[in-house]
Amino acid sequence: MAEWLTVILAAGKGTRMKSALPKVLHKVGGKPMVQQVMDAATQAGASRNIVVVGFGGDEVKTAIGEQAQCVVQQEQLGTGHAVMQAQGLLAGFSGTVMVLAGDTPLLTEALLKRLHQEHEAKGAAATVLTFIPDDAAAYGRVVRNEAGQVVKIVERKDATEEEAAIREVNSAIYCFDCKALLDALGKINCDNAQGEYYLTDVIGILAARGDLVWAVVADDHQDTMGINSRRQLAEAEQIMRRRKLEQLMDDGVTVMDPASTYVDAQVQVGRDTILYPNTWLEGATVIGENCAIGPDVRLQNVAVGDGCTLHFLYGHDCRVGDGVIAGPYVHLRPQTKLADKVKIGNFVEVKNSSIGQGSKIPHLSYIGDADMGAGVNMGCGCVTVNYDGKQKHRTTIADGAFVGCNANLVAPVTVGEGAYVAAGSTITKDVPAESLGVARARQTNIDGWTKRR
Repeated sequence: MAEWLTVILAAGKGTRMKSALPKVLHKVGGKPMVQQVMDAATQAGASRNIVVVGFGGDEVKTAIGEQAQCVVQQEQLGTGHAVMQAQGLLAGFSGTVMVLAGDTPLLTEALLKRLHQEHEAKGAAATVLTFIPDDAAAYGRVVRNEAGQVVKIVERKDATEEEAAIREVNSAIYCFDCKALLDALGKINCDNAQGEYYLTDVIGILAARGDLVWAVVADDHQDTMGINSRRQLAEAEQIMRRRKLEQLMDDGVTVMDPASTYVDAQVQVGRDTILYPNTWLEGATVIGENCAIGPDVRLQNVAVGDGCTLHFLYGHDCRVGDGVIAGPYVHLRPQTKLADKVKIGNFVEVKNSSIGQGSKIPHLSYIGDADMGAGVNMGCGCVTVNYDGKQKHRTTIADGAFVGCNANLVAPVTVGEGAYVAAGSTITKDVPAESLGVARARQTNIDGWTKRR
């Protein structure tokens, strides 16, 4: 199949969003809308993407990075004018150009692949992606002839009574033969009420000169939904979330309450895992098989192994091994690594630390900047004192160590293999292997003190 590329229109401000953020950078399913569009195009087979930026162009460029070539539309003078900005990058290209809108995050790989394949199969100069909405009032009508070819696209305000009755409407997504597109772009003008260059005029020019213009109807009109307001953003988020949860359930994941479960599009969850209510799985999170996640769990960019139980927990940018039990009320901070069969109890925070296999931090502890071996037991209320006011220091706790309740380990310090730390100790010096570290004042009882007081 011939090479094809996209031109993605992402220059608009999105006035109805009432936001300082460029519209296409608002997220749906955990990704900026323009990223969702680029991903769908790339998965469908596009060899490269060209993004037309305008309002907030530097922010959009930064978000896109090296994923696409960017061109700038300094003035927003219509969709045709936006595509004109890409002409320099299209010179010498002889394949298909797919024009997409950067605010249509629900586009799917399957739909774009079908659009491109039908365009190629028909040998069309242009192919319009159309849909049948519940209410066609605001959309441009797609007028076909008896052979099914597109004759023109007419806006509702300009439509005759017969044209207004047409239910098939324009999605503003197209495939073009590159040569035909560039030739027709040179013939459009801004002689209209808005003073803008419309890409729909290209369709009219190609049809009028006898070139084949075809149309492909989307099976689900929601796939083509454009986002112009916060309400539509929320609607798209709900649709995306429903799709994701349905896919997970079809793949063998139990979702106890889809209405209160939020999973980003790129998240992976293994079969026979149960997602309890009020669970949020975001970013690059990956969950293994046979896990119980939730209720009230939020994971951002977290890798979780098989057979884990996590409840009432917030974790971000960390790794959890197999068979880990954690919660309730646990905070796993960045660069935390929990090995297999670790147990983390209630009201525990772990930060930038490695916790060895089978170790236990049962409750009310802060473990920061620590390297903990296997089979370690931390008593209630233990703290690794990692910050001296200027620098962070690490604590090392070797295999099999036992740290008593309310102990402070003042870093940098090492507790050796099999060593014990007495409850209530503040440890400032290394505790050798197989030793007992005690660092507390001797108790004194004063008889009769209460009566004398």
